[in-house]
Amino acid sequence: MVSRKKIMKLSIRIWILIIILAFSLISIFGLPPKFLDSGVAITSVDSNSTAFEQGLRTGQVITAIDGKPVSNLEEFTAALSGKYPSPGNVKTIFTSDKIDIILFSKEAPEITVANIPKTNIKTGLDLSGGSRALVKAQNQTLSSSEINDLVDITSNRLNEFGISDIKVSPVSDLAGNRFMLIEIAGATPTDLENLISQQGKFEAKIGDAIVFVGGKDKDIASVCRGDATCAGIESCQQDSSGDYFCNFRFSIFLSEESAKRHADITAEIPVNKTPSGNYLTEKLDLFLDDNLVDSLLISEGLKGRVTTQIAVSGSGRGATRDDAYNDADENMHKLQTILITGSLPYKLEIVKLDTISPVLGKQFINSIFLAGLAALVAVAAIVFFRYRKFKSSLALILTSVSEIIIILGIASFIDWNLDLPSIAGILATIGTGIDSQIIVLDETHQSSSLSLAQKLKRAFRIILGAYFTALVALLPLLWAGAGLLKGFAITTIIGITVGVLITRPAFTDMVRLIEE
Repeated sequence: MVSRKKIMKLSIRIWILIIILAFSLISIFGLPPKFLDSGVAITSVDSNSTAFEQGLRTGQVITAIDGKPVSNLEEFTAALSGKYPSPGNVKTIFTSDKIDIILFSKEAPEITVANIPKTNIKTGLDLSGGSRALVKAQNQTLSSSEINDLVDITSNRLNEFGISDIKVSPVSDLAGNRFMLIEIAGATPTDLENLISQQGKFEAKIGDAIVFVGGKDKDIASVCRGDATCAGIESCQQDSSGDYFCNFRFSIFLSEESAKRHADITAEIPVNKTPSGNYLTEKLDLFLDDNLVDSLLISEGLKGRVTTQIAVSGSGRGATRDDAYNDADENMHKLQTILITGSLPYKLEIVKLDTISPVLGKQFINSIFLAGLAALVAVAAIVFFRYRKFKSSLALILTSVSEIIIILGIASFIDWNLDLPSIAGILATIGTGIDSQIIVLDETHQSSSLSLAQKLKRAFRIILGAYFTALVALLPLLWAGAGLLKGFAITTIIGITVGVLITRPAFTDMVRLIEE
């Protein structure tokens, strides 16, 4: 009966804190917890490789090779060592999601793998390692739509170069200047600088003849995007192998000059008649930086014809209809982006270029964790010696730890990448939280005629005023420094808001229960 009465004493605000803590832990670790998972995750597969043709896909988790369990990257490497290269095809059985994928190859599979993350927390470049560049258009001010197009084009170009783990996003500063932030894991500053400094060009050729060139307004008038009347996924079907494929089609509009050039070139090309339709024997090849990125069939009806509108088609494949649809939609968007590549002929200028080692990032995390833990213990000890109450010190530590867990839970839920400014924001939240909790403790120990409830209300009014002051001061940091301080502002705002709405009210109830 005693324990039941103690449980009943918990206020609704303390129960809210407990419930939100539970959801935050689920958001961080998943359900079932991710730290119980074993295996390695495939992060990339060459689409032209044998591994891709025989069923290995990005996102699959390999749990065993040839029946031998694989729980981490070291065991994966050990399982494949000694098998490749081989003079003949070697049979390797990859177990993924209780499905065996059999690979016959002379060379090691062209895939990259990584250890499965133990949490849903995503870390930024400062902690995971790589290079980051802040870029702007040289001698030109870009609008919001122009910077978004530049982000799409740059992302596509970097993907075409075979670079993975990239993040390209638009940012702006308080003066209204717009920049492009590029983050690439594992790349050196020299690599990143070389990629950005390349001018890039798009060419459409039939044989060796250039039909039209991207980046010239006189060649490509526009590319249909976001309009269902001239762009979209047309059909999805299942083939004999059981896989699904979806077709897409969209229109591009050429100038009269490039349309006439197209007619002159195609007039002399013979027609190849096939069961699926009649097409010219030559294809329309699309090149980005002299690399072939796609080849399009030319319909018989376009032979020698001056037309400013050309229908571009393609497809996507997948194990399910949804996978095929998403793949087709992604391929269509990628091709549309390629067709306008260079249509915004901006010479790029690197404003800031940084790099950081992943080893150094781990050292940052360890140092920050130890510093935060030491600070909490030190503050709790000071509170204990000041008020001589162990329960109050314990409540202070539990409340501060709760705030950290809730912030990490929210960051995991919204897929926010935690970088060093974000970690600094969490530390700032701990500091402001402890300040608020000491205010509560001081008010409850003041000698006055006020009741305990009145003292707690007065303390909360002080905390609320400090919250709005901090909120107003933090809002400009969302745009300051071209967005490089955005992480600090977001985590701090989340932290102090969680404090005012959830943890501070719960702490005041804890103090009331302790005092009573």
